[in-house]
Amino acid sequence: MHTGAATCVPLWHPSCLCWSVTPATVEAPSRHASDFYKRVIQIFQETNIDFLVGGAYAFVHYTGIGRETKDLDLFIRRADWERATEALAEHGITTELTFPHWLGKAFGGRQREFFVDLIFSGGNGVAEVDDEWFANAVRDESLGFPVRLMPVEEMIWSKAFLMERERFDGADVLHLVRARQKAINWPRLLSRFGEHWRVLLSHLVLYPYVYPNEPAPQDVIDELLDRAKSEPKGDEGIRLCRGPLLSRAQYLVDVERWNYVDAREVPLGTMTPEEIDIWTNAIEKKPT
Repeated sequence: MHTGAATCVPLWHPSCLCWSVTPATVEAPSRHASDFYKRVIQIFQETNIDFLVGGAYAFVHYTGIGRETKDLDLFIRRADWERATEALAEHGITTELTFPHWLGKAFGGRQREFFVDLIFSGGNGVAEVDDEWFANAVRDESLGFPVRLMPVEEMIWSKAFLMERERFDGADVLHLVRARQKAINWPRLLSRFGEHWRVLLSHLVLYPYVYPNEPAPQDVIDELLDRAKSEPKGDEGIRLCRGPLLSRAQYLVDVERWNYVDAREVPLGTMTPEEIDIWTNAIEKKPT
């Protein structure tokens, strides 16, 4: 064995063989759940309520990776929440504003066992749905309906912040970059991250590690690394912690015990103290 040499892949390795991939699909929990999803989409289309399909249905379009899903994610503007609930109520569909700062639900089934997530921001209050989502949406077909999918840039933007102990969407981010690197509008994506550009960088620096033989978005990585080198130190007068933007649970100790300022809270962020309390109280308490 020669040390320091590039990794050699045997010619018989599957990565060197010609192979085909069966188009992936998204599996709903049941036919009844699928029928409920279709009903919600149909109601929104008939009442001219703007929505974008996200979640597993958009992810399979962008990456070819199929997965089972327990619900349907529809992204709407916060201003359309009342109209959406009124339209659904007229067809006997109940709704609830589960978390006022970002998420509502529409329920179906006799025991409300099916649901559609109606999303208008991120759980951390960052990726708010605005007109730019709709202006850059992609047309496709989902559940037999012509629909618009959330843009790949917004999917990366929203997933990049999911770093919970029980859920980390880093693999999804890299799969999206791998599949759509040439189609991604990188200047727009950087604009979306804004002051949170380090979150994007934290994912991109791993791309060449995960895919050492695939071309990386090196220009973007280099630009962000240059920013990191030249960025001035933060305001020493504020003991700020941005950790809660990445995980609502794992950085509670910082803001509750060590008196760091929570970056989610207004005026630094978009969430009120009441919204933070509601979101924190919903953390599942698991036995230690």
